[in-house]
Amino acid sequence: MLKLKKIHHAAIICSDYPRSKDFYTGTLGLKVLAENYRPARDSWKLDLQLPDGGQVELFSFPGAPPRPSYPEAQGLRHLAFVVDSVEGSKAVLEQQGVEVEPVRVDEFTGKRFTFFSDPDGLPLELYEN
Repeated sequence: MLKLKKIHHAAIICSDYPRSKDFYTGTLGLKVLAENYRPARDSWKLDLQLPDGGQVELFSFPGAPPRPSYPEAQGLRHLAFVVDSVEGSKAVLEQQGVEVEPVRVDEFTGKRFTFFSDPDGLPLELYEN
């Protein structure tokens, strides 16, 4: 039987590489592991690390179509990040000019969560530990 252990990384394609790099490293505070330009694809690949070892890969591809978010399309719905305090994290993001939805409570787990978007409208979630 296949035994998956954890998610290693999530890959994101952005429309404006410098803007998204600033958002994921500056606003969200993810650590840069590696940054590589791939001339054959005219593409950047930025490897970012979360404190638990998980990673986010940020790609730029010229001419990539926008992601349909509303109404929600099939496929990956959002990325969720664990935080100790949803309210505190929400406040930090809002101080940096990020629009954050009101905090809600998961009806099944009782945990608090909220959503915000990256520069390309990709839904991101903060989920309280």
